[in-house]
Amino acid sequence: MSGTQRSSADLDPRRRRLLYRAWHRGMREMDLIMGKFADAEVGGFSEAELDAFETLIDAQDHDIFSWVSETNPLPAEYDTPLFARMKAFHDEGRGLPE
Repeated sequence: MSGTQRSSADLDPRRRRLLYRAWHRGMREMDLIMGKFADAEVGGFSEAELDAFETLIDAQDHDIFSWVSETNPLPAEYDTPLFARMKAFHDEGRGLPE
């Protein structure tokens, strides 16, 4: 897997920026977790979901990874429907490499 499989040509600047940031985390596991989810979902995010994703994307990689893998509890400020959707996306296997 070399990165995004989604073109950003049809995205507004805010969504393009989030897609880029999702795929350039610094930790390959997080690139796959956030990047695959962003590939699949960023085009349909509501304004509230964009806000929630921006907040989440600012968190540290090791923290997000520990929340997704359930090795640490998810803090209340990140316990959003969007986080639950991202976790379900991966729990369902939709984020697995092709």
